[in-house]
Amino acid sequence: MRTIGSMLLAGTALAGASMANATDLEVMHWWTSGGEAAAVAEFAKAFDATGNTWVDAAIAGGENARAVMVSRLTGGDPMGAFQFNHGRQAEELIEAGLLRDITDIAEAEGWLDLVNPSTLLDACTVDGRVYCAPVNIHSWQWLWVSHSAFADAGVDVPSNWAEFAAASDALEGAGKIPLAMGQQGWQQSGAFNVMMASLLPSEIFLGVYGDKDTDIAGGADVATVFEAAAAARDMAAKSTVQNWNDATNLVITGQAGGQIMGDWAQGEFAVAGSVAGEDYSCLPGLGTNPRLSTGGDAFYFPVLDDSDLAAAQAELAALLLKPATQVSFNLAKGSLPVRGDIDLSAANDCMQKGLALLDAGALLPDVNMLATPDTVNQINTLFTEFFADSSISAADAQAQFVDIIADAE
Repeated sequence: MRTIGSMLLAGTALAGASMANATDLEVMHWWTSGGEAAAVAEFAKAFDATGNTWVDAAIAGGENARAVMVSRLTGGDPMGAFQFNHGRQAEELIEAGLLRDITDIAEAEGWLDLVNPSTLLDACTVDGRVYCAPVNIHSWQWLWVSHSAFADAGVDVPSNWAEFAAASDALEGAGKIPLAMGQQGWQQSGAFNVMMASLLPSEIFLGVYGDKDTDIAGGADVATVFEAAAAARDMAAKSTVQNWNDATNLVITGQAGGQIMGDWAQGEFAVAGSVAGEDYSCLPGLGTNPRLSTGGDAFYFPVLDDSDLAAAQAELAALLLKPATQVSFNLAKGSLPVRGDIDLSAANDCMQKGLALLDAGALLPDVNMLATPDTVNQINTLFTEFFADSSISAADAQAQFVDIIADAE
């Protein structure tokens, strides 16, 4: 039997071994907002405690960051690890043999039994082999509402999208921006997809993005979503900020009534000291059809020749899903853990809503799991143009959307 003393000695020996092989590992990601920086710092702190060093290489903006990462990898200058969304973004890199197979780590750490829902690990798996470590569940399906903005407008805080939209005139009359939205295609297409998932039955969303069914994409149900998106365009007409976190700040400071954004917005509210349920409300599924899309972030590890770097990669991969790491990171990030066996009793009101939906199985796959990056980029471009040009009718935008779905793989 191992005594506490012997385990401490073994731990000291292991720590000494780690220190002896301490390695600087460059880690690339796009987490640059206040809340995101606080969350990634938890990963860095845990990794540095192993005796290795997390060399932070943050690049603002997901699309820009992915382009730089792919260029580095295909150009023969790989980093030690990098963040993508789990899903189809890394398919071509895996096919090119540029990413490390971490199946051995996943098996040794028991990820197959721990990751919940299992689709998160499935999204990291190609031909039965695991290529990434999923670290969180991020859902797009949230409407964040400023209590002070609605108080100033003399309107009750809404409980669903219909009530929110009905308050638009009152908010404008009080000098508020009804809907905060950054001027970037991924934010605008994200809001549209939230509407599709929240205002219609889930079968419509899955028919469009899963089955690539153009009859559904061009049908009357989806037409109502494009009309809702046109109304959202009007509500967001005076929202001129670019970045998502700047739009979130409009809600935090009471300058805007609300924002459709993923649960990563919680990190910004936390940094600002705002209290869920008191200063702001969070409405999953826009308060209409509460559910979560099981998107999120994962870390991939390039194939490296250096054995010390490879060892550091393995140490980081295993560490990312450890219980303590999952708790500290996700509490800061506002996301849900990928492990189903950890205690998040310290989570705020909004995270508790997300956990309840997760437990109830009220889930949808994320668009990034169902569509290729090329398709996603085309949809982003469509909505960049749609939100920038009010002369584009909902019907015209839907026709372009159908063409994109028809060509989707």
